[in-house]
Amino acid sequence: MSQQNITVLLPAYNEGDRIQSTIDALRSSQYVNRIVVIDDGSKDDTFSIAQKSGAIVYRLDKNRGKGYAIQYGVQKVIVDSDVIVFLDADLADTAREVDKLLLPLLENKADVTIAKFPPAKKKGGFGLVKNLAKFGVRFYTGHTIHTSLSGQRAFRAQVLKNIPHISAGYGIEVGMTIDILNMGFRIQEVEVNMTHRETGRNLKGFIHRGKQFCHILITLLRKFKEVKKG
Repeated sequence: MSQQNITVLLPAYNEGDRIQSTIDALRSSQYVNRIVVIDDGSKDDTFSIAQKSGAIVYRLDKNRGKGYAIQYGVQKVIVDSDVIVFLDADLADTAREVDKLLLPLLENKADVTIAKFPPAKKKGGFGLVKNLAKFGVRFYTGHTIHTSLSGQRAFRAQVLKNIPHISAGYGIEVGMTIDILNMGFRIQEVEVNMTHRETGRNLKGFIHRGKQFCHILITLLRKFKEVKKG
């Protein structure tokens, strides 16, 4: 297994309480050799903590959303990375599971891996967002992907170079999954013991899932227009 440059991108918004433990956990990886934090206009101490941890940190002037932060990070690292990993900044100690995502790429068994989390501990929504994402991917690609909402992913850099457009907002994962499969790249879903903040069945949780649903629907409608044009 030849040495490769493996970069982890951590888009972070107000993650001062978890960013240090996430970065520390990533340092235990056998393969990761660069950790890059994109501070998405945080109002807390995310930036200073990430800097002190020794990670490379970029700070956006205001909160622009996860999709924009990832686009920004990819542009910064894609030239000198062989593999790029997207992880949420709130994984804390469970970020050490990153090597499970990397192995199928390093062993040439996949071009992209997506993390499959354990079942949620608290009840979330009613499955509408997950079902929309699953249906959309199957509709446009013919493939069934159970984890198309998961933001924990590892990519060969060549895959990201070929994606025509990284969707903004909460539609980013679904849009990328569709593009990746339609270009003929191999996706493998990988079971991991990662955990992060969960949204429950409360007002905040329902607002979050409502935004997710709308963003994914917009992404799928945009794909429909692309298909008609193509």
